[in-house]
Amino acid sequence: MPTIAEHNRQAAPAYAAVPHEHWVEALDDGRHVLIRPLRADDREREYNFIKGLSRESRHARFLGEINEPGKTLLDQLMDVDNQQRVAFIALVHDNGKLIEIGVARYAAAKEHECECAVTVADPWQHLGLGRILMQHLMTAARKNGFTLMYTVDEATNAPLRELNHALGFHTVTDPDDATQVISSVVL
Repeated sequence: MPTIAEHNRQAAPAYAAVPHEHWVEALDDGRHVLIRPLRADDREREYNFIKGLSRESRHARFLGEINEPGKTLLDQLMDVDNQQRVAFIALVHDNGKLIEIGVARYAAAKEHECECAVTVADPWQHLGLGRILMQHLMTAARKNGFTLMYTVDEATNAPLRELNHALGFHTVTDPDDATQVISSVVL
């Protein structure tokens, strides 16, 4: 396994070669990842990312059991217009390829409000990637005229509650389902 410095050195040319809008960010352990908007040609990456999540992570993301992302789910996840529906993916250089390790997205819900979600691949959790993705997502939502962002999650998802708290979200129990919480932040 390469050192962090070696990983970053190997990844730098691959990240620099990305022709579209992107950011290179350092995780809490010092490794660099590439963040960029989701594109249509990321469909297979998104499929592999979801398929590679642990059962628990898939359940937390989709609030239920899914074994494999079907065509309809992938169609929904890939439907971005970069204004009303935005998604950013995190990529890492691995053996000459860029592999998806995280995604954050929002979709317009009501006027000036959007619902968001963030998912990080299991081996990349607890390194600050969720926070980085959400910060980019919140910036995009503000820029696109949204004033409130919220998420609906299981009340037992403590890591997400901690992330939401760190980002300034306020959390309440869902009045329609006590097993869920609604976290929101004014943008």
